[in-house]
Amino acid sequence: MRTWIGLFRGINVGGHHKVPMKDLVTVLRGLGFEEVRSYIQSGNVVFRASGTAAALIEDIGTAVSRRFGFRPFLVLLDAKQLAQAAAANPFPAAQARPQSLHLWFLQKAPGSASLERLQALRAASEKVALRGKVLYLYAPQGIGRSKFAARAATLLGVAATARNWRTVTELLAMARSAA
Repeated sequence: MRTWIGLFRGINVGGHHKVPMKDLVTVLRGLGFEEVRSYIQSGNVVFRASGTAAALIEDIGTAVSRRFGFRPFLVLLDAKQLAQAAAANPFPAAQARPQSLHLWFLQKAPGSASLERLQALRAASEKVALRGKVLYLYAPQGIGRSKFAARAATLLGVAATARNWRTVTELLAMARSAA
């Protein structure tokens, strides 16, 4: 069994696609997953299970759709992949302000033309880097004010879900304790 981190996009945001985390934990336990835990209400889970990421995503998507009536986008990382994403952070000074550092976990690596279009939206104070299937944004003025953040997923042309540094490090700690 491996430790997995599930990052759901678009649940419990703005009153749409409500999924109580205790119910999501129950659904995942019903699939036979072990040590299932959630973190905050925005669709973060850590669990232990056997299987490939693709098979687990399919199983989870089907179970969530049956239980809640919709199929959210899900990025599934194993503990090693999340640790690598955290270690590859190109903006270590930003860690002191975890709400200003965001990581977009992408379904696949985008083309370079997509990132070039995004760079034009970046404010002078913002820093952006792409490392494989993870996009890093340091937005010292706040994510809510960032034109880059508002359009990142659309302009990349790749399905993605973002988490701030605090969430990433908490999920990593949870994954390490489950291993």
